[in-house]
Amino acid sequence: MAPQDQTRKAAKSGDAGIAARLLAWYDAHHRDLPWRVTPGAFTRGARPDPYRVWLSEVMLQQTTVEAVKAYFRTFVEKWPTVEALAAAPAEDVMKAWAGLGYYSRARNLKACADLVARQGGRFPDTETDLKELPGIGTYTAAAIAAIAFDRPAAVVDGNVERVVSRLYSIETPLSEAKPEIRALVEKLVPRSRPGDFAQAMMDLGATICTPRRPRCMLCPVREDCSAILSGDPERFPVRLPKDDKPLRRGAAFVAERDDGAILLRKRPEKGLLGGMTEVPTTAWTARVDGATTTDAAPFPADWQRAGRIAHVFTHFALELDVFHAQIKGDAPDGHFWSLAHDISGEALPTVMKKVIEAAIPGATKKRRLHHPH
Repeated sequence: MAPQDQTRKAAKSGDAGIAARLLAWYDAHHRDLPWRVTPGAFTRGARPDPYRVWLSEVMLQQTTVEAVKAYFRTFVEKWPTVEALAAAPAEDVMKAWAGLGYYSRARNLKACADLVARQGGRFPDTETDLKELPGIGTYTAAAIAAIAFDRPAAVVDGNVERVVSRLYSIETPLSEAKPEIRALVEKLVPRSRPGDFAQAMMDLGATICTPRRPRCMLCPVREDCSAILSGDPERFPVRLPKDDKPLRRGAAFVAERDDGAILLRKRPEKGLLGGMTEVPTTAWTARVDGATTTDAAPFPADWQRAGRIAHVFTHFALELDVFHAQIKGDAPDGHFWSLAHDISGEALPTVMKKVIEAAIPGATKKRRLHHPH
């Protein structure tokens, strides 16, 4: 028998017990997350709120758990139900989302809330019906079905892909191995507590079976893991070499009024950072550079160079030369003045916060209003 077959056999012989060992570990070592009903709370009668599960899963799609916690709390304080979110102005939702990235998700979030509210405020409880909602794909539908409704769904995120790739020493590059991984997860999902099993797999990947230096000695399924037998768990999942991201360049112009107000405009609804707020910039895109000098400024002013910022998007990197000027007068067509104490609440993507901070340090931070005693 080839070594590969031996490791496969070692892992597969433990399939039946993997879920039980993982759930026992989860009961003792689960993460406390603001959207999660813990095993103890469940025993005491608490049940997952599909709205909170959906909201957290959409936020978590491209963002870390630590980054999402504060955003999640803000959202559920402002909009505690899906009906409340549906009733909110889209602009307010975009402002609350600013900094979470992938702004099409915020637009889909609002569209989904609107639709669920129109249908009586209840989320559907099957993967098939959930996938009919805006912004809900295969992964998110499975996560909501499992975690909110305890359906036996195969929930496969990046953490789960890593755990399963190592459990079964999957040699196929990850980009091509996804159907194989999904089939293996489907076999592992237990009939009892599938929602907790999904969360246990994610927690295992996030806290033990990490990309670098996994803590294999603490792993509840280490006896079932063929990557441990191979001696090199970090080799999995196998990845193809990454292409270098193209670098795009452009310029950004921070115009400031005497009272500290900053000139802003709204980006088109469609496309990169759609519907978000920005300072005027040159016409860079993911595919082409924009001009990088004051020759391309939106209007004449005493533009002074204020440095350069770098930002990395999914498919390209961006460098913007930042220019700053003090100006007077009304905002040009298509632009508006945002007062100094309002800047932190604008729907500014992270790249624009970097631009403004380069020109006016501290401008995007929340300011306390001083009240006279």
